[in-house]
Amino acid sequence: MLELLGSLPGAAAQGLVWGLMAIGVYITYKILGIADLTVDGSLCTGAAVCTVLILAGVSPWIAVLCAFAAGLCAGLVTGLIHICLGIPDILSGILTQMALWSVNLKILGRANLSLSSRNNPVLLTQLDNTGAIFVLLAFCAVLIGLLYLFFGTELGAAVRATGNNAAMSRAQGINTGVMKIIGLSLSNGIVALSGAMLCQYQGYTDINMGRGAVVIGLAAVVIGGAVVKHIGSNFALKLSGVAVGAVIYYLVYQITIFVGLDTDFLKMFSAVVVAAFLGVPYLSKKIAERKKEAGKNA
Repeated sequence: MLELLGSLPGAAAQGLVWGLMAIGVYITYKILGIADLTVDGSLCTGAAVCTVLILAGVSPWIAVLCAFAAGLCAGLVTGLIHICLGIPDILSGILTQMALWSVNLKILGRANLSLSSRNNPVLLTQLDNTGAIFVLLAFCAVLIGLLYLFFGTELGAAVRATGNNAAMSRAQGINTGVMKIIGLSLSNGIVALSGAMLCQYQGYTDINMGRGAVVIGLAAVVIGGAVVKHIGSNFALKLSGVAVGAVIYYLVYQITIFVGLDTDFLKMFSAVVVAAFLGVPYLSKKIAERKKEAGKNA
C-alpha cells in the first residue's frame, strides 16, 4: 500500500501534463464538434521542438513557446486541408498526423532523444514530482484563465457559435471556415505545449510518444464532464474539469497497474473507459425514452 501511495504523486503529475493536452482536445471535440486526430502528431511535434531547442542551449521558456507555435502551424495545416480542399475533418487530421511523423523524425534526427534534467535546464522533472505538480498547476491555471478570456471575446464567441450551429453562424455573417481554422490551430498549439512539458518531465522524446493521445484526451474530457456535470456550467469550470479528468484517469491507471492487471491490456482499458463514458449517457437516454413510451401505452 505504501508503494501505491508513493506512486500517486507521479501519476498526478503525469495526469496534469496530459490534462493540458486534454484541454486542447476539448476545444475541437466539444466546442467545434470535431474529433481531430492531428493531436497524435502535434503532441510529438511540441516535444521534439522543445527537446532540440533546450539541447541547443535555448531557454526552456522560449523552447515551450516555440513548441506552442509549432503546434499552431500543425493545426493550421489541418484547417487549411479541411476548409480549402474540402476534405472531411477527420481525414484532414489523419493526413496531417501522417505528415507530422516524418516532420518529427527530421526535427529529432533519430527515433528518440534524451533530455536529462541533470545536464539541461528544464521547468519540471519526474525526479521532483512535488515541484512538477506545482509547475503544472500554474500552467493549467494560466491556460484556463487565458482561454476563458479569449472565448469571452467576439472572436472566441464566433468560434463557439460555429461549433454550436455552423449554418446559423454563416447566416449571421461569421466566416465559419476561418473560425474552424482558428479553433484547430489553438487546439494543436495547446497539445504541442503539453508535449513540451511531457518531454521535460519524462526526460526524453520518442517519435511514437503521441500515439493514442486522442484517446487519452477524450477519456479526460468525458471523465471531466461527468465530474463537473452537477457542479455548474461555467466555461472555466468545464476546462478545469478536463484537467481533473486527466488526473483521475492516470490515478486509476496507476491503481490498475498496482493491482496486477496485465500491462498489455492498458490500451484496451483506455478504449473501454472512453466507450463507457460516451456510451452510458446515450443508453440511459434510450432506456428513459422507452420507459416513457411504455408508460404512455400502458
